[in-house]
Amino acid sequence: MTGGPWLVGDVGGTNARFALVESPGAAPSRVRVLPTRDFTGLGEAAAAYLAEEDVRPAAACLAVAGPVGGGRYHLTNAAWEPGTVGDVRERLGLPFVEVVNDFAALAASLPALGADDVRPVGGDAAPAPDGTAPLAVLGPGTGLGVAGLVPASGRWLPAPGEGGHVDVPAATDEEIEVARLLRAERGAASAELLLSGDGLARLHRLLGTVRGTPPEPRTAAQIVADLDDPLCADAVGMFCALLGSFAGNAALTLGARGGVYLGGGILPRIADTLRASDFRARFEAKPPVEGYLRAIPTALIVHPYPALLGAAAHLEQAAVPTLETV
Repeated sequence: MTGGPWLVGDVGGTNARFALVESPGAAPSRVRVLPTRDFTGLGEAAAAYLAEEDVRPAAACLAVAGPVGGGRYHLTNAAWEPGTVGDVRERLGLPFVEVVNDFAALAASLPALGADDVRPVGGDAAPAPDGTAPLAVLGPGTGLGVAGLVPASGRWLPAPGEGGHVDVPAATDEEIEVARLLRAERGAASAELLLSGDGLARLHRLLGTVRGTPPEPRTAAQIVADLDDPLCADAVGMFCALLGSFAGNAALTLGARGGVYLGGGILPRIADTLRASDFRARFEAKPPVEGYLRAIPTALIVHPYPALLGAAAHLEQAAVPTLETV
């Protein structure tokens, strides 16, 4: 087959990120971030990037924020219709195209992250993948993603799912009341409805309602920018505490003794607040297995485009055309 760079993509409900991998083992380069809403589908968005870069790749791996299977994908938090991998391949005119879940790609990136790409959250050590224990990654952004990474015969196998839609792990009286109001309003009290960008805005509003002082609507960005406001600070604090409980649940479910990584677009903006919050205490507070969880490191991913690294790692393990430097 004709050689060329690899196209990698990370497409969420808000942004579509694309890049090229131009030589074996190289980091993704020529990164562009396009608004997802400007396009009607994955093939169109990827084609727009390739037209801007004026390049024809040999293969592509595109990660999307939603379920993928049976040759089909669905971008959960966007107005796109469900699509097929075949349609994307035809639209791009490429010999090899794969579409994977975005958190499967994020999971695949974990062994490639360096010491400068992560920050410990609770404790002094960040995870150091050694190929002997499963890892987990989760993160709030437009939605709430979760995936595992399992060592198998010298390889790492991503295990994506839709764990963001489990019930919210409310523990305190105030959290339980927020969850009750959420269920009455939405017919469900899933974790993603509070642990996401829109979720933080919803949590802020519901917490004010519980306290008898319904606030003016605010976006997540406005909330995290105004932590001197008591309700904003308390909403972010509850957000971090709930995320800690959620992360502990994921660690137990996946047996992630190698570490739990935190991704998504929100947490890097509140990194100091997250570290000072009840996140780690709630992560461990699951009797009788506190000791099991206490031994699991948790870390925040600060690399700007980890899912692009993961998409490249996925292609390195697949039977794709040989790269040639462009």
